[in-house]
Amino acid sequence: MSARVAVFASGGGSNLQALVDHFNRPGAAAPARVELVIGDRPGAGALERAARAGIESRVIEVAGRPEEDVARETLAALERAGIRFVALAGYLRRVPADVVRAYHGRMTNIHPALLPAFGGKGMYGMRVHRAVLDAGCKVTGPTVHLVDEEYDTGPIIAQWPVPVLPGDTPETLAARVLRVEHRLYPAALEALIVGAEPDAAAMAAAFCGCETEPPAPEEIRRALGLD
Repeated sequence: MSARVAVFASGGGSNLQALVDHFNRPGAAAPARVELVIGDRPGAGALERAARAGIESRVIEVAGRPEEDVARETLAALERAGIRFVALAGYLRRVPADVVRAYHGRMTNIHPALLPAFGGKGMYGMRVHRAVLDAGCKVTGPTVHLVDEEYDTGPIIAQWPVPVLPGDTPETLAARVLRVEHRLYPAALEALIVGAEPDAAAMAAAFCGCETEPPAPEEIRRALGLD
């Protein structure tokens, strides 16, 4: 039976779309399916993507509410949908501690830099890419990690290098990293769900390459021990 996944998203939902395209392909025998999308505000693009894909969605507002109320509503929604794994995809709210504890080891996030660098409270989106450029880094890239009670400190599942090129702006760098995010996140979540063991040699080789084009999906799958 496929594991039921919920995706939390605040924005346009491009990583949500990558997860849906990976796990919800018609006729595919995938190990999981995205069955619920939770947003923190009405009108987010991620909710529109969920509607187009025929996936149940729910808005759970966070601003101005006690954390325990948000946690109670969130856990009830996840339980009703039979959710086994949670994936944060551009979700810009702190997940209540009770929810994190309930999904310990089964909640993931993707961050647009190579953690532990450029992580922490307030480090998201274009802020991260600007900080990478300001620091003079030559390599950046996305990190998929487990979520704990702090920002961006959970155990790392997978990382992939992306070169920083001369003349990059935060916008051009963000676009290059995002293309890799869309390939890395679905594979990393699948690896977690099926208990795959990453290939250390393949992962190390990836960090030696740093190609300007996104890696082939097969390359990522091999590195994560899926193929």
